[in-house]
Amino acid sequence: MSQDTLTYEEAVRIVRGACAKLAAEECPIGACMGRVLAEPVISTVDLPPFDNSAMDGFALSGRAIVPAGAELDIEGEQAAGDGVSRAGIGAWEIMTGARIPDGLDRVVPVEQTERFGPSRVRLLADVAPGQNVRTAGSDVAHGENVLHAGTALQAQHLMLLAALGVANVSVAQRPRIAVICTGRELVDDPAQALAPGQIRNSNGPFLAARLPLAGADVVHVETVGDDVDAFEAAMRRALEAGAKIVVTSGAVSMGRYDFVPQALDRLGAQTLFHKVAIRPGKPLLFARLPGDVLLFGLPGNPIAVAVGLRFFVEPALRVMLGLPAEAVRRAALIKPYNKKPRLRFHLKSRLHVDAQGRLGVEVLEGQESYRIRPLADANAWAVVPADVDALPAGAMVRVYGAGHLEFPLPDGSAA
Repeated sequence: MSQDTLTYEEAVRIVRGACAKLAAEECPIGACMGRVLAEPVISTVDLPPFDNSAMDGFALSGRAIVPAGAELDIEGEQAAGDGVSRAGIGAWEIMTGARIPDGLDRVVPVEQTERFGPSRVRLLADVAPGQNVRTAGSDVAHGENVLHAGTALQAQHLMLLAALGVANVSVAQRPRIAVICTGRELVDDPAQALAPGQIRNSNGPFLAARLPLAGADVVHVETVGDDVDAFEAAMRRALEAGAKIVVTSGAVSMGRYDFVPQALDRLGAQTLFHKVAIRPGKPLLFARLPGDVLLFGLPGNPIAVAVGLRFFVEPALRVMLGLPAEAVRRAALIKPYNKKPRLRFHLKSRLHVDAQGRLGVEVLEGQESYRIRPLADANAWAVVPADVDALPAGAMVRVYGAGHLEFPLPDGSAA
């Protein structure tokens, strides 16, 4: 490894050190899907807010068990939405979700009763105190911490917030990101026929789709040819759009048309590193522009772009969103794996659960950085450290989800 090639750990430490946590902002719950909570949510109410019936039946009371065969007068009826009612010593016909009348403490299901006469009911089963009653605060108690800071809000969280009457929550601001793809061979329009030597731009749509899932707002997307002046103009448009991070693809290696380092010099940028001991994506570049705008220069091969986003841009986003370093999960290799030494490998992989419920990870065929199809088949990344060159089946390896906010397995130890 050359002296100017950093290890992954050194490089990501520089990335994290260059980032700062963004301020919080208020967000209505109707617009906070996918946002990251900046502060915990403490309930100001009980949920349910009152004792209510778990089913259709009859509400009644008693000092102990009311036995089967007991006959009671029907004193009233309580439907969902009815307010406070005060009961005597009889039974109240009640509907699911209706408030339990004051003085009553249990519900017998309608199918365990028998009506006779105009207003009498006979019990066909014993009824114990509290039976079929949803008590106030049994789901959420007043003062309970229901959602922790750092939670990426999903639909189930919005359901809970709505039930608690929470209108707005404090969330981390979303980092504003621009995407610039380089290469005169790239064609953006899928309807345009390809000329000899041209390819379709897959990196731009990928980055524009994945960055919002990682907690960012994409404010500018552009494709430019292999021209330093055009790239510099695109950078200025990205900055005018308010980008605080710019992610580029292509033109960062050592070839004749790899002009990004030259353009960054013209823009007054400070290159913090260029080349990391990883595969794919070794020529990755990281720089700081005037105004504390960060730039990730990713190599142009599509899997190098995917790795650069997942393992460099997303750790930066975690800092900005106020999240800790990503937790480590591990799974056993299903098959042996061999690799070249001195490079940390990021492998398109698939998690499986066998018939006995054991989790394993399969390293997919087709790990070359130009091959997109295996990425479409993958549901995880497996990472093999630089100092390892051979692993047997059953060896434990680090596994990462498609995105840092999207992994379904429980956390392991801190990374």
